[in-house]
Amino acid sequence: MLRINSWFSSSMRGLSCRMRGLTNYHLSCCVNTLLQTFSATWELADLLDKWEAAGVRADGRNVPLQLKRVLGAMQSNHHLPSPHHDFLHCLDRNNVRLHTQHDADEVFLFILNCIQQQMDDKSLAFQICSLYKISVETHLQCLECSSVQTETSYLLNMPLHIKDSHNSLEGCMKSFFEHHELKGRNCCFCAQCGRKTPSKQGVKLLSLPPVLCMHLKRFRNSHGFTQKLNCQVTFPETLDLSETVKEAFSTNFVQNGCTYTLYAVVVHSGTAMMGHYTAFVRPRGTQCWYHADDSHVVEVSWKEVQTVYGGRGLGQTAYMLMYRRDEQPEGEQASSS
Repeated sequence: MLRINSWFSSSMRGLSCRMRGLTNYHLSCCVNTLLQTFSATWELADLLDKWEAAGVRADGRNVPLQLKRVLGAMQSNHHLPSPHHDFLHCLDRNNVRLHTQHDADEVFLFILNCIQQQMDDKSLAFQICSLYKISVETHLQCLECSSVQTETSYLLNMPLHIKDSHNSLEGCMKSFFEHHELKGRNCCFCAQCGRKTPSKQGVKLLSLPPVLCMHLKRFRNSHGFTQKLNCQVTFPETLDLSETVKEAFSTNFVQNGCTYTLYAVVVHSGTAMMGHYTAFVRPRGTQCWYHADDSHVVEVSWKEVQTVYGGRGLGQTAYMLMYRRDEQPEGEQASSS
């Protein structure tokens, strides 16, 4: 694929959007890729921009403060790659080490956790995490006495198991919400029976976030070794959860809009032990797709995004998918069942 500078690419095509690349600094491709997705999540950048950080010391250890600065720099029309070394060193001081390969999903959750813990404006921190928060209701039914325990919790992304063969995103989501039996060493304690018993577990949706992040679990531990699954997982550009997983909604689910549009894809290529991350993103103000490979950014088509479905040896495979909820006309209620 021809690689061209992001500023030159935008200028030659007459586009208003300009994306800045990020240099690969001490194996930083994982963080570079996440920064591109955060930059395309304009809701996050806007909330961070409101933060005055009055009570935060500028000691280089505050992750949300450094994130705010680097996202601001990435919005600049400067044609050179964005300066992000301070952010990388900040992560290093928080034990996300330089010179180390990292898992993109783990770093993504780590950064969101730092936002909750290190921002002095807790209201803004709550709003930022609410961008990704999936509220769920977990039901655990004892298979011996039929008693049911219900708990409410939330996820910041949806972890989806995939099969060794062909998969679809819709199929993976349906599997996530199916009932699963817990037996043997996976038995859970039943208060009614007073001991661990076999049970049946199910998850229902209570609410959906503005940004729906899916994690395709391509890494699997087997006999002490980590293996990557390169099998195919197809995914749509537009997703309607009220049709895809209509049985997954709790009776308490009340919300506008269940239709989402894909705007970012975190891509992994290589093996579990030696790989590389890139991203496909649609920045704010454009419907065009771009492929960001560290400092190299080039405009691509939706057809090229689809090449990361997988199923091609050690080629590029989608690892995380980020969907934005479509805006609904005022007063319109989406059906959830």
